[in-house]
Amino acid sequence: MTNVVITGTGLFTPEHTIDNDALVASFNAWVDTENARRAEAGIEARLAHSSSEFIVKASGIHSRHVLDAEGILDPERMRPRLRERSNDEPSIQCEMGAVAARQALEAAGVAAADIDLVIVGCSNLERPYPAVAVELQAELGAGGYAFDMNVACSSATFAIETAANAIRAGSARRALVVNPEICSAHLNFRDRDSHFIFGDACTAVVLERDDLATSEARFEILGTRLVTRFSNAIRNNAGFLNRVTDADPQALDKLFVQEGRRVFKEVCPLVAALIGEHLQALGFAGDDLARMWLHQANRHMNDLIARRVLGRDPSEQEAPIILDRYANTSSAGSIIAFHLHRDDLAVGALGVICSFGAGYSAGSVVVKRV
Repeated sequence: MTNVVITGTGLFTPEHTIDNDALVASFNAWVDTENARRAEAGIEARLAHSSSEFIVKASGIHSRHVLDAEGILDPERMRPRLRERSNDEPSIQCEMGAVAARQALEAAGVAAADIDLVIVGCSNLERPYPAVAVELQAELGAGGYAFDMNVACSSATFAIETAANAIRAGSARRALVVNPEICSAHLNFRDRDSHFIFGDACTAVVLERDDLATSEARFEILGTRLVTRFSNAIRNNAGFLNRVTDADPQALDKLFVQEGRRVFKEVCPLVAALIGEHLQALGFAGDDLARMWLHQANRHMNDLIARRVLGRDPSEQEAPIILDRYANTSSAGSIIAFHLHRDDLAVGALGVICSFGAGYSAGSVVVKRV
């Protein structure tokens, strides 16, 4: 059987940063204006202020990187201000993806022309067609074929399994998985319960047949396992049918919506069971893991999942957290954690990359440092 290894990763981090204090100041300024409007209109219901303490306690997030801070922090706008690209310019996600991809290719010691498959997986794609992946393939000068996929926050792990299977099947020798997440564009910055959740980032991963790899830092993919279960607890109803159903394109349900407590209660046991059963099927136990690169959505979720898998409280090294400074970057989160926290692992060390989110969906990729 063909062994597949991860030989390089890349990360694009936007230059703009918003800390909790700045985000809260903008939100509270809008709340004051909205409450004044309601009072004048005779509406009794009042909106509550947010606070940095509330955000940290609820999520563990202290700051986030975004493509545009000015538009988000403007109480009269409260959404990014991004320039529309002409058809002759690289799209925003292609531009992000190219930065991360070139880093990953350099780390792997692989030329773009030697890539046979490009998969762009993320929660929201810039357009329905042509595929961002095909545009990125052309931008990089990659070969083979390319396509987009969307499994929300699990897009990276689902794409990694798809790429690994293509390599094992012989339809590709080397693959590139790219996750350009512009989460700030679908976040409702006027919702107290979620205005702090997301940030923007892009990751890239190079996968190769082991016998072709030249990189010294390799992680063999021992196995992948995926699961989906339908739920309305996390939802976004923006879509191409909105115009023909006469739906309001600015309605709140066209942005990110979630029932946070329900998600916590239902997703944590689902993910812990997925990882535990996957390890058992491969002949391992939870305490065989040296590292858990988990989806970076909420500190409390990660701690609980790691505790259930390991059978004890995880250390900072065993389950590294990057959401404190990146926030939730959807499918990119677990890959950011892998990108930043893997070099110290010894040969033979075992780890799991796991993402989870809307769907519900969850993906587990068990790897070994070789």
